[in-house]
Amino acid sequence: MHDPRLNDPAQEIVRTADLAPAELESVLEVLDAMRRWRDAERLTNEASQRYMRLGASDMRALRMLIAAGNQGIAVTPSTMAAHLGISAASTTKLLDRLERGGHIVRRAHPDDRRRLVIDVTDDSRRAARATVGREHARRFDVVASLTAEQRRIVTDFFDEMAATAERDAV
Repeated sequence: MHDPRLNDPAQEIVRTADLAPAELESVLEVLDAMRRWRDAERLTNEASQRYMRLGASDMRALRMLIAAGNQGIAVTPSTMAAHLGISAASTTKLLDRLERGGHIVRRAHPDDRRRLVIDVTDDSRRAARATVGREHARRFDVVASLTAEQRRIVTDFFDEMAATAERDAV
């Protein structure tokens, strides 16, 4: 699937001529592993969304609310909009949807009763822990099992991969 010998045989985009055959195979193994990880991540996210009957933005909002709540941080609609990178109108629609689904409650801000804060319901918090939380714990265990040097290599690798996307976005 990621094999440039098939996708770019003239090497117009991907230069492979400098790699020995074993090195190219090793690079392709990493790319295949990344694809398997993305597929597994996508399937897990889709399963969580189906289980909780939520879309991707809704799940991101709940994760943000749970993390903020665990830190004792009050989340307002404007904080939510900024975090998700969406408009105030979209935030209102998202919160209406989450409230109708029984995932959040809106209440008066403890310091300014003219403002609202958003909290996750106990049922949604439990459901998120049972799905996304369990998955995160398994990932954490895998990363924790690496040596400090291996974690640094993996971190550097992901930072470099993220930088490739950032350059393309410009």
